[in-house]
Amino acid sequence: MRTFSVRKQQSFITGFIVHRFTFGAISDARFTLTDGLLVEERSPSNDHIFLSPNRVFALCLAMRMANSLLVQTYFNPDEHWQAPEVAHHIIFGSYLHPMLFALLCKVLCLLGLDTPWFMSIVSAICAFYLYKLSIAVFVSSNKRKQALILAALSCAIRPTSAITWLYVGLIELFITQDRLKFVLLEVAPIRILVLGLTCVLDRVMYGPWILVPLNFLKFNFLSSGGDYYGIHTWHWYFTLGFPVMLFTFLPFSVVGIILSRQWKLFGLIARNAITGQNLTRLLLYRFVLPVLPIALMFSGYTIAALPNSPDSLDRKRNRFPGSYLKFFLKRRFAVFLLVTNLPMALYVSLVHQRGSEDVMKYLSQEALINGKVESVLFLMPCHSTPHYSILHQNLPMRFLDCTPSEDRETLDESGRCMIEPIGFATELAKNWTSSPSHIVLFDSEERLLREFLNSHYYIEIRRFFHAHFEVDRHLQASVVVYNLTSRDGSF
Repeated sequence: MRTFSVRKQQSFITGFIVHRFTFGAISDARFTLTDGLLVEERSPSNDHIFLSPNRVFALCLAMRMANSLLVQTYFNPDEHWQAPEVAHHIIFGSYLHPMLFALLCKVLCLLGLDTPWFMSIVSAICAFYLYKLSIAVFVSSNKRKQALILAALSCAIRPTSAITWLYVGLIELFITQDRLKFVLLEVAPIRILVLGLTCVLDRVMYGPWILVPLNFLKFNFLSSGGDYYGIHTWHWYFTLGFPVMLFTFLPFSVVGIILSRQWKLFGLIARNAITGQNLTRLLLYRFVLPVLPIALMFSGYTIAALPNSPDSLDRKRNRFPGSYLKFFLKRRFAVFLLVTNLPMALYVSLVHQRGSEDVMKYLSQEALINGKVESVLFLMPCHSTPHYSILHQNLPMRFLDCTPSEDRETLDESGRCMIEPIGFATELAKNWTSSPSHIVLFDSEERLLREFLNSHYYIEIRRFFHAHFEVDRHLQASVVVYNLTSRDGSF
């Protein structure tokens, strides 16, 4: 089942949808800026265009379908290993999250719909509701239906969502009139019900009673277990995290925050960054991804605040060339965002780090059609490729272990192999009952292990381009596949 990472292409697509169809599609109407809200001056000529949900969803669907076909690269292990891989063979964490994917995978398998096309529909629905959220915030507000249920489910599936929903809940608590009723009759029953259901599900699947949110809290915050995966400086979100995610949308988001005066919504962005810094030193892009659409909404607001055409200007009050300059700037800003984001979107979606995906597709094809793959060993950093979710074959596959150890000085298999690949591979080969038919590794390790591979009768059969640039280790330019041969060199 194909997965999609949240990367610059999706940032561009989501931002474009917010700009053009959250605000661009409604900019055929006239608006005035009143207390930070875009207030429409309705006229019969634009009723058929204004906020057409079908039109917006159609574009969302078209963009996401294009997205599903364009993304051919590997962004981060989490896009595979925290959902589809776990659903394929459940091994870690609360069962609620992987069970959602496992159920979806099974239904799609039975219906023959496990293709990028179907997942693009799911993504389009998400983009469409981002549009509806934008309208609720900037054009008409005061909607709070089913939010508590969604918040409880979100926190059960992803405990880090509590950072977002706690802020929203505290604001709601502050502005509501009957606070005791809100807490006791609305928040508490829903939270207890969802928590109880997840505990029962984990009890059925694990055996013993397990409170997953408590384990999550212990590992990531109380014991600093998250530090095992790397740490960043305290200002990382502000100096690198948000600027990289928003890129050229950043100045438009800042202006939109100021123009709209939606300080509570802006507080949600600031709280995610500040809370993330104070609770753990493991700072990741995905921790603040929930507020990325909100930041893009603010950038869309900036574009929408500019006039759509000279005719939309009140000529009695706007006689100066500066008023017309705003109209031309609107179009130039749109072109600027397109030019600065589209090339990067195409590069990271079609080129950068594609070897991890290509090698698994190749192995899957070789196993299914030619029956040449019997077992696979990955001599590369753990989780560098997808696994059974792409292979779709019941074959033995072994990747290097990187389970966190209580002893911080103890290196895992992945660390030992990266430090001393020859010694590690030699020791590993001593325990083989049968040699794997295929070995997969990056070219950076292959150069060091070539003699070892040749001495164990492995020869190179395929090489896949991976990256032009170094990511978080030394340059991994290609992914190489070695095949076991007999002593005379035949397969």
